[in-house]
Amino acid sequence: MVNLFKRMRKLQSLLNVRVGTGAAVFPTASSATKEFPAITRLHLTYASKIYGGHQGARHFWRNCLPRLKYHNPAVPMTVKQTSDQEGPAALTIYFAEQTSNAASLNPSTISDKHAPEPSSTEKTAVMDVKNLDYKEIWRKVKLMTGAQEIPATAEEEAELRKYEQMRQQADKDRARVAGIRQAKKDQERMLQEARGEVERLREL
Repeated sequence: MVNLFKRMRKLQSLLNVRVGTGAAVFPTASSATKEFPAITRLHLTYASKIYGGHQGARHFWRNCLPRLKYHNPAVPMTVKQTSDQEGPAALTIYFAEQTSNAASLNPSTISDKHAPEPSSTEKTAVMDVKNLDYKEIWRKVKLMTGAQEIPATAEEEAELRKYEQMRQQADKDRARVAGIRQAKKDQERMLQEARGEVERLREL
C-alpha cells in the first residue's frame, strides 16, 4: 500500500507539471509574429526570503517555471536567488530580434545586474515583479509574450479531481488517527490520575 501511495504521489507531481498556472507555449521561430517575437530565454532574480515583496517571485519560480520549462524545453530558464531582501525581484524576458509590442508600450523601469547579457540577436524586457502575486506575474508574462496556455484534457481534469478527493480523504484520515491517539493519551492520563488517587487513599 505504501508503494502504491508513493506511485500516486509521483503521478500527481507529473500531472502538476503538465497543467496549471504557467502551462503554456511561448512563440517560437516558426510561430512568431511581429506583435509577439520568439522567446529565446527567461531569467528570474529574487531574494531567498519571502519578506520584502519577494514572495510572489518565489512562488512563480516554484509553481510556474517548472510548467513553462516542461512545455518549452528548448527555452533556457535561469534563476538567481540573492541575499539582498531590499533588492529587486525581476523577470527578464529575452526576445528574438525585437521586443513584443506590449513590452515596447511598457518599457522597463528597473534593471537586473544578475541577468545574462543579451546576445546581438536578442532584445530584453525586464519586469518588476516585486510585491506581485505569482498569478499576477503570470498574467503580465502572457500579455508581454503572447504565450498560449494549454488547457487540461478531460482525462487530466478527472485525474486532478481524483487526487483532490484523495487529499481530502487523507486529511480526514489524519484527523481521525490524531483523535484516536489523543483519546488514548487522555485515557492513560486518567488511569494514572486514578492510580495516584488510590495510592493517596491507602496512605491515609
